[in-house]
Amino acid sequence: MTYEAAASFEPATTSGSATVLERSAVIDLDAVRHNVRHFVAIASPANVMAVVKADAYGHGAVQVARAALDAGARWLGVAHISEALALRAAGIDAPLLAWLHTTESNFQAAVAAGVDIGISGWELEDVVAAAREQERPARIHLKVDTGLGRNGATMDQWDELVGRAMEYQDEGLLRVVGIFSHLAVADEPHRPETDEQLAAFREAIAVAEDAGVDTEVRHLANTPATLSRPDTHFDLVRVGLGLYGLSPFEGQNSAELGLRPAMTVRTLVSNCKQVPEGQGVSYGLNYRTPRPSTLGLIPLGYADGVPRVATGGPVQVGEITYPVVGRIAMDQMVIDLGGVGQAEAGLRGAEAVMFGDGTNGGPTADDWAAAAGTNNYEIVTRISPRVPRIYANEAPEADRP
Repeated sequence: MTYEAAASFEPATTSGSATVLERSAVIDLDAVRHNVRHFVAIASPANVMAVVKADAYGHGAVQVARAALDAGARWLGVAHISEALALRAAGIDAPLLAWLHTTESNFQAAVAAGVDIGISGWELEDVVAAAREQERPARIHLKVDTGLGRNGATMDQWDELVGRAMEYQDEGLLRVVGIFSHLAVADEPHRPETDEQLAAFREAIAVAEDAGVDTEVRHLANTPATLSRPDTHFDLVRVGLGLYGLSPFEGQNSAELGLRPAMTVRTLVSNCKQVPEGQGVSYGLNYRTPRPSTLGLIPLGYADGVPRVATGGPVQVGEITYPVVGRIAMDQMVIDLGGVGQAEAGLRGAEAVMFGDGTNGGPTADDWAAAAGTNNYEIVTRISPRVPRIYANEAPEADRP
């Protein structure tokens, strides 16, 4: 496998034909394509929206968007208009929805770029003003709050919002392209609130249709609902976490869901040294070696996105996985290699994998989520720009020699 480096934040050395960096997040775009195809098959006849917000959960929005579209996704989704405009600037012209706005959001640029705009209520007048300025109808998706309690019009506000939108549509200032909502507990399939939200969404659709709305897409399902609730698929499913090969369900791993994790975070062992029994490790000296040991220094820390609280997180060196000991620092963390001596270990400069696809029992983002008391979404998304992204299999499969 050869790697093509994105913009690098550190010097690179070469080894054979591959670029070797001190630390990197390797993104396997074939894994993204595999995952998209899997969701396309599950969701059919509904289409798939690939959610690439937050720089594609840290994987690289432009590269992932292209791979997802190659594999059959028909829409892209982001939180902020600025994210949508970056995709348009990269030449991506697929249908694209942005749904989280402030009073300073650039609705004019969104309308000009043909970006669909999620509307919860207050934004409608601003978007209409932008459409007038651009002399181009805005494309909007009306959002109803079916129970999550974030943005979206409440059921009490829904009829009035739909009516206002239809008045502006009749004036030629906008097109109501979609109706959507978001599920709160689809990752806990036993909970009844998903049924309640689905019923509310159906009611909201009926109200809109009675008012004359004729949408292109109705969308409710996120990754867990796409996998477990076909009755929520409607015309379009929004796949975020699953796009990156991660499981949304406690007790089910990626492989059990037919998914392939796309990100591997790796570095090189920075130093190895022998220490006596009782040696303290890192700030606070919360860990002391229980015997004479060899400590390995791993040059990743919370400035790189490693959760500071995740002591005990796994790092694989060679075929052995070691827990992080002591407090994780800004730039580094320590593993206890056991009683082997430095000369025998020969591990300085060896590859150290923080997490990857779990092949052969290697560490995963789920393992780090457990160590940090969080979810796998946060682990991949927080990997910082100081860790260069390397893209494996960037060209579509059909274009590769």
